[in-house]
Parts: sequence; structure tokens; C-alpha cells
Amino acid sequence: MGCGHRRGHLHNHTLTIGLHPFFVRSRLNYALEARGLTKAFGNLKALDDVSLGVQEKTITILIGPNGSGKTTLINVIGGLYHQDAGSVFYAGRDITGLPAHKVYEAGLVRTFQIPSLFGKLTVLENLLVARKKNPGESFVNSLLKNRWQGAEANSVERAINILKLLGITKNWDKPASTLSGGQMKLLEIGRALMSDAQMLLLDEPISGINPTLAHEIFEKLVTLRDTLGLTFFIVEHRLDIAMKYVDTVIAMAYGKVVTSGDPQEVMKDPRLVEAYLGG
Repeated sequence: MGCGHRRGHLHNHTLTIGLHPFFVRSRLNYALEARGLTKAFGNLKALDDVSLGVQEKTITILIGPNGSGKTTLINVIGGLYHQDAGSVFYAGRDITGLPAHKVYEAGLVRTFQIPSLFGKLTVLENLLVARKKNPGESFVNSLLKNRWQGAEANSVERAINILKLLGITKNWDKPASTLSGGQMKLLEIGRALMSDAQMLLLDEPISGINPTLAHEIFEKLVTLRDTLGLTFFIVEHRLDIAMKYVDTVIAMAYGKVVTSGDPQEVMKDPRLVEAYLGG
């Protein structure tokens, strides 16, 4: 797997990861746009004509009381649920109705689409096995060693650069099972980056994490946004921590978007207060 690197070698790489370019930009530089999404489960309308946009190279959080439709929205966007009506656009491309693996291949990745961490493998190895279209997985390419060994070396370099960005380089040769809860969350994000993701859908990334590590995770998301131009759309309940780092807040209640915009303005919006009190 090419993981027999001495620790000293980890410092000889640049921080260029080489993420693939976006498709044609959608209007207003939206990385993601939903138009009139509706989804019902029997008599329950989980999404009721939801329209929203997530601007590229931003951190946007989706908030709202339990049962407001947040997870259903993420599942529709990610291709796990099929909408009853409406459209989804990613980077200017209509991805409405695409199955989850096609949405993933387009560069819009929800972290649980990456297989669970392998506790006995090292941190670096966990990144390498998450690489999309790894040439060594092909029987034909495995016979043509010269063809895939170069690609494997590039994968190792990419993985090391991701570890640097996430601040977990010192753990590169440790089993993933030895990481703290917060470090495991970062490794999960790193595995998504190995898939060439340009936008990540995260569902409560700091759930169950102590405040210090929770702040560290959001600080790393800011670094990824600023350094790589990544876009994040995050379902989050721990607003006391998240609000310090996000660019935009979208609030839902009863299957609808009730308000959105600047974090400070949204938090003062009486419609949001009403949504939580009513929820």
C-alpha cells in the first residue's frame, strides 16, 4: 500500500492537493441550489416547497428544531431519497434524481458515504483506501505495475498533505482506533477529501465532542474553506460553538425554510424563535 514512510519524509511535500475543477457555475455562485423541493412520507410532508442556495467556498449551517426536515433535505440532496417535486443543482449541473453514488462521483460528498474507519489500519492507510478509483483495485492495472505505482505515490502524497491540513500528521502511522473522538471526526473528513470532494454535507460533525475539540474541528473547516476553496453544508445543533465560524445560517421548521442569512441576523429573527418555541 506504500505506507512504509519514515516519519521524516512527511515534511517533504507541498500543500497542493489538486482538487478537480467545478462544473459551470450556477447563478449567484451557488455551489448548491434547491428549488421547490417537496417530500412526503405518507401524510407527513417532511419538505414543503423548500428553496435555498449555498454559495461556493462558504460554511453554511442548517438549523431548526427536531422534525423540521433538516435530515430529509440532506438525504434528498445527497441522492438517498427521491423528491416528490422540485430540483437540485450542484455547481450548475442538474443532479435531480441522481442516485447517491452518482452525486458522490460529482464531488458532492456526505461523510457517511465513505466506509467506516478501519481501526487496525494506520491513519495514513485509512486515507489511502478511501481514494476514489484507486488504480490498484483493477486486476488489469495490478498486472501493469508501472502504470499504477505512480498513481499510488500521488495518492500517498495527497494523503500526507491532507493530514497536514487537518493537523493530525503526528498520528499518521498510528492505528485509527487510537485516535480521540475529535481526531476520528477529522480523519473522516480527510477520507472525504481523498474522494476529490468539492463540497461536503456534514451531519452534526461535533456531536459528542468536548468543546475544545469541537472548536478545533470548526477551525479546520475554516482552513479547508480558505485554503482549498471547499464548500460545507452542515446540520448542526451546537450553535454556541458553530456560530463563530459560519458564513450563513439557514433555519427550517415544519418542512419549510423560515429564515436565512447572516448568523447574527438570523439568530435575532422572531421567526426562528417562534420555530423553536413551537417545536
